[in-house]
Amino acid sequence: MEKKADSKFKTLLSLFFTSLKIGLFSFGGGYAMIALTENEFAEKRKWIKKEEFADIVAIAESTPGPIAINSSTFVGYTIGGVWGSILATIAVCIPAFAIIFLISLFFDQFLSFRYVALAFKGIRVGVTFLIVSAGFKMLLDVEKTPFNIVIFVVTAACVILFSLFGVNFSSIFYILISALAGIIAYSVKAAAAKRKKTEIVDSADSVNSVDSVNSADSPDEISSEKPSEKEDKQ
Repeated sequence: MEKKADSKFKTLLSLFFTSLKIGLFSFGGGYAMIALTENEFAEKRKWIKKEEFADIVAIAESTPGPIAINSSTFVGYTIGGVWGSILATIAVCIPAFAIIFLISLFFDQFLSFRYVALAFKGIRVGVTFLIVSAGFKMLLDVEKTPFNIVIFVVTAACVILFSLFGVNFSSIFYILISALAGIIAYSVKAAAAKRKKTEIVDSADSVNSVDSVNSADSPDEISSEKPSEKEDKQ
């Protein structure tokens, strides 16, 4: 019992410091944090599977609140339950809170510092790479079914066209529409599979009923043949 409690404590402690590390080095917002979170939780520590992480990101994006905090909360709960979600959420928020608090003390001097502006220009390029890298990894992990390919192509086309023509379309609608399409597609697929299974069972029952009728008729045929055989012998 003590070993189990000690193991859980070590897992929660490791979760806290890992989330603290993610919050400290996640420049560029929640989408940039996705790549670092996947690398720490799914690839390095194997706490969650890549498929689970993709589902967590989808849930975090479709629920209210910043995706960075939502992702940490869901990942923490998956790993360590309620305490895991609390520790992961607090840990990922501490670095941003501390840094912003310190910056607020000398905000004007901070903005006028030339090297800070140059550093953030370089950070923007790195953040762009992190976001693209996270999306590409998730795309590779998605099952390559016709439905998933159609959803990806249509969504990508809509994003590009809406961006070119300046149409304001929230990303939450992409998720909700894709979720609705998934529910409809898989419901139709499940109904077709159920119907096919019913047809197979019905055909098997009909075959069994025919066999039972034939087996019931066979003794009468044998008995009717015996007298004729006797007459032939006489």
